[in-house]
Amino acid sequence: MKTKLYILTCLLFSTSLLLNGQSNENFDTYGQSFDTAVINNYKAEKESLLNNPQDDTKLEGQILSTCPMKGCWMKIKAEEDTILVRFKDYGFFVPKDGVVGNKTVINGKISVDTLSVAQLRHYAEDAGKSKEEINKIIDPEVSITFLANGVIIRED
Repeated sequence: MKTKLYILTCLLFSTSLLLNGQSNENFDTYGQSFDTAVINNYKAEKESLLNNPQDDTKLEGQILSTCPMKGCWMKIKAEEDTILVRFKDYGFFVPKDGVVGNKTVINGKISVDTLSVAQLRHYAEDAGKSKEEINKIIDPEVSITFLANGVIIRED
Protein backbone atom coordinates (compact mmCIF):
# COMPACT_ATOMS: atom_id res chain seq x y z
CA MET A 1 0.00 0.00 0.00
CA LYS A 2 2.85 2.39 0.87
CA THR A 3 4.48 1.65 -2.48
CA LYS A 4 1.27 2.47 -4.37
CA LEU A 5 0.86 5.71 -2.41
CA TYR A 6 4.48 6.65 -3.12
CA ILE A 7 4.08 5.97 -6.86
CA LEU A 8 0.82 7.94 -6.97
CA THR A 9 2.47 10.87 -5.17
CA CYS A 10 5.40 10.82 -7.63
CA LEU A 11 3.03 10.72 -10.61
CA LEU A 12 0.98 13.63 -9.29
CA PHE A 13 4.11 15.68 -8.62
CA SER A 14 5.49 14.95 -12.13
CA THR A 15 2.16 15.81 -13.74
CA SER A 16 2.02 19.05 -11.75
CA LEU A 17 5.47 20.04 -13.04
CA LEU A 18 4.50 19.30 -16.63
CA LEU A 19 1.23 21.21 -16.42
CA ASN A 20 2.99 24.24 -14.98
CA GLY A 21 5.56 24.25 -17.80
CA GLN A 22 8.44 23.65 -15.41
CA SER A 23 11.60 21.97 -16.63
CA ASN A 24 15.15 21.51 -15.43
CA GLU A 25 16.03 24.78 -17.14
CA ASN A 26 16.67 27.81 -14.90
CA PHE A 27 14.33 30.65 -15.74
CA ASP A 28 12.45 33.53 -14.13
CA THR A 29 9.11 34.97 -15.19
CA TYR A 30 7.91 38.55 -14.94
CA GLY A 31 4.42 39.90 -15.59
CA GLN A 32 1.71 37.62 -16.91
CA SER A 33 2.36 33.93 -17.50
CA PHE A 34 2.11 32.72 -21.08
CA ASP A 35 2.49 29.54 -23.09
CA THR A 36 5.82 29.20 -24.90
CA ALA A 37 4.72 26.28 -27.06
CA VAL A 38 4.57 28.50 -30.17
CA ILE A 39 7.14 31.28 -30.50
CA ASN A 40 6.97 33.45 -33.60
CA ASN A 41 9.85 33.05 -36.04
CA TYR A 42 10.91 36.70 -36.11
CA LYS A 43 13.13 36.38 -39.18
CA ALA A 44 10.46 34.66 -41.28
CA GLU A 45 7.45 36.61 -39.95
CA LYS A 46 8.93 40.10 -39.40
CA GLU A 47 6.89 41.94 -42.05
CA SER A 48 3.66 40.24 -41.03
CA LEU A 49 4.28 40.93 -37.33
CA LEU A 50 5.03 44.60 -37.91
CA ASN A 51 1.98 45.01 -40.16
CA ASN A 52 -0.39 43.41 -37.60
CA PRO A 53 0.55 45.02 -34.27
CA GLN A 54 -2.86 44.26 -32.72
CA ASP A 55 -1.99 40.57 -32.40
CA ASP A 56 -0.09 39.24 -29.38
CA THR A 57 3.33 38.00 -30.41
CA LYS A 58 5.91 35.80 -28.71
CA LEU A 59 9.52 36.48 -29.61
CA GLU A 60 12.80 35.01 -28.48
CA GLY A 61 16.01 37.00 -28.30
CA GLN A 62 19.14 37.79 -26.37
CA ILE A 63 19.20 40.54 -23.75
CA LEU A 64 21.57 43.36 -24.71
CA SER A 65 20.81 45.72 -21.80
CA THR A 66 18.26 46.60 -19.14
CA CYS A 67 17.40 49.86 -17.42
CA PRO A 68 19.99 50.18 -14.64
CA MET A 69 17.75 52.55 -12.67
CA LYS A 70 14.57 50.46 -12.26
CA GLY A 71 14.55 47.62 -14.77
CA CYS A 72 11.68 49.36 -16.59
CA TRP A 73 12.94 48.57 -20.11
CA MET A 74 15.34 46.26 -21.87
CA LYS A 75 16.89 45.97 -25.30
CA ILE A 76 17.02 42.60 -26.98
CA LYS A 77 18.59 41.28 -30.14
CA ALA A 78 16.22 39.32 -32.37
CA GLU A 79 17.97 38.22 -35.55
CA GLU A 80 19.60 41.40 -36.93
CA ASP A 81 17.30 43.86 -35.13
CA THR A 82 17.58 45.53 -31.75
CA ILE A 83 14.15 45.81 -30.12
CA LEU A 84 13.29 48.15 -27.27
CA VAL A 85 11.04 46.28 -24.82
CA ARG A 86 8.86 48.20 -22.37
CA PHE A 87 6.45 46.68 -19.88
CA LYS A 88 2.68 47.13 -20.02
CA ASP A 89 1.42 49.76 -17.57
CA TYR A 90 4.78 49.59 -15.74
CA GLY A 91 3.16 46.58 -14.09
CA PHE A 92 6.46 44.74 -13.65
CA PHE A 93 10.19 45.22 -14.09
CA VAL A 94 13.13 42.98 -14.95
CA PRO A 95 16.45 42.76 -13.09
CA LYS A 96 18.64 45.84 -13.40
CA ASP A 97 21.78 43.77 -13.79
CA GLY A 98 23.01 40.22 -14.17
CA VAL A 99 20.85 39.26 -17.17
CA VAL A 100 22.76 40.72 -20.12
CA GLY A 101 23.55 37.89 -22.54
CA ASN A 102 20.73 35.68 -21.30
CA LYS A 103 17.98 34.42 -23.58
CA THR A 104 14.49 35.84 -23.18
CA VAL A 105 11.02 35.13 -24.50
CA ILE A 106 8.67 38.10 -24.54
CA ASN A 107 4.91 38.16 -25.03
CA GLY A 108 2.94 41.22 -26.12
CA LYS A 109 2.61 43.64 -29.01
CA ILE A 110 5.30 44.64 -31.48
CA SER A 111 5.25 47.90 -33.43
CA VAL A 112 7.37 50.46 -35.22
CA ASP A 113 7.39 53.70 -33.24
CA THR A 114 9.06 57.05 -33.49
CA LEU A 115 10.87 57.73 -30.22
CA SER A 116 10.99 61.43 -29.41
CA VAL A 117 14.19 63.26 -28.46
CA ALA A 118 12.84 63.51 -24.89
CA GLN A 119 12.27 59.73 -24.72
CA LEU A 120 15.68 58.96 -26.19
CA ARG A 121 17.37 61.33 -23.75
CA HIS A 122 15.44 59.74 -20.86
CA TYR A 123 16.58 56.25 -21.89
CA ALA A 124 20.17 57.50 -22.30
CA GLU A 125 20.03 59.07 -18.83
CA ASP A 126 18.66 55.82 -17.36
CA ALA A 127 21.50 53.95 -19.06
CA GLY A 128 24.06 56.19 -17.33
CA LYS A 129 25.23 58.07 -20.42
CA SER A 130 27.19 61.29 -19.88
CA LYS A 131 25.58 64.72 -20.28
CA GLU A 132 27.69 65.20 -23.39
CA GLU A 133 26.32 61.99 -24.97
CA ILE A 134 22.76 62.90 -23.97
CA ASN A 135 23.04 66.38 -25.50
CA LYS A 136 24.14 64.84 -28.81
CA ILE A 137 20.66 63.32 -29.16
CA ILE A 138 18.90 65.88 -31.36
CA ASP A 139 16.73 63.80 -33.69
CA PRO A 140 13.81 61.42 -33.09
CA GLU A 141 14.47 57.79 -33.95
CA VAL A 142 12.28 55.24 -35.71
CA SER A 143 12.58 52.00 -33.75
CA ILE A 144 11.03 48.58 -33.42
CA THR A 145 9.43 48.50 -29.99
CA PHE A 146 7.64 45.85 -28.00
CA LEU A 147 5.07 46.35 -25.24
CA ALA A 148 5.41 43.18 -23.18
CA ASN A 149 2.79 41.83 -20.82
CA GLY A 150 5.02 38.89 -19.86
CA VAL A 151 8.72 38.03 -19.95
CA ILE A 152 10.70 34.85 -19.36
CA ILE A 153 14.44 35.13 -18.79
CA ARG A 154 16.54 31.95 -19.04
CA GLU A 155 19.90 31.73 -17.37
CA ASP A 156 22.65 30.63 -19.70
